[in-house]
Amino acid sequence: MKIWWLLNIVWLIIFAAGAVFIGVRKVDGAGAVQTPEIKMLSFGILAVVFLFVILFQLMQLAIIHFMDKKRIQ
Repeated sequence: MKIWWLLNIVWLIIFAAGAVFIGVRKVDGAGAVQTPEIKMLSFGILAVVFLFVILFQLMQLAIIHFMDKKRIQ
C-alpha cells in the first residue's frame, strides 16, 4: 500500500510539472506561439489524461483493498 501512495505522489508531481510547463511556455516545440486558447486546450488534454490515471489508480485501490480483506479472512 505504501508503494501505491508513493506512485500517486509521483503522478501528482508529474502532472503538476506538466501544468506549470504548459502555463509558462511562450512557444511550443514546433515554434507556434501559445495563445490563451491553445494553453486552455493543452490544460484540457492534460486533465483528460489525469482523469484516466485517477480512474486506473482507483481501480487498483479497490483491488488492493479486496485482496487485503480476502487475505485477512
